[in-house]
Amino acid sequence: MFDELTWNKPLNECWQMYGWPALEANNGFTNAQSLLNAIETVLNIVYLYLAYVAAWPPASLVALVSASMTLSKTILYWAQEYYCGFCSIGHNTTYDLIVYWIIPNGCGVTMDLRLWIVVPAFIIVRIGKDLVQSLNYAAKASANAKLIAKKR
Repeated sequence: MFDELTWNKPLNECWQMYGWPALEANNGFTNAQSLLNAIETVLNIVYLYLAYVAAWPPASLVALVSASMTLSKTILYWAQEYYCGFCSIGHNTTYDLIVYWIIPNGCGVTMDLRLWIVVPAFIIVRIGKDLVQSLNYAAKASANAKLIAKKR
């Protein structure tokens, strides 16, 4: 029925979440993951438009949400494997894990950690600091405006 999917046989066998066992078990994780990936991508595009075309100051909020999604999804993927006893990858030999899962996923955990955890965390911290600074500035401006209004 799904013979066209067998082109990616090593990945299907290595990470069962994306292979026949998940499909046959009617596991919805992969579809749910794809939906969140699509939402995240739309948010990234919306941010770029709002920040660089529309020049809308609150665009940073969209970037904060998107980076938070990236970080939380990555942690979710790792946590899901851990808490299910490595149910999708635990059946592999060390060689199969290295060749079919670790290397194709960004040269291992170190690259995965940098790309999908450190970079979004940095973005969240940077944008968070910028937002706090803007809110503090707005609060001071509001307080000053109230003082000026009272003096009149």
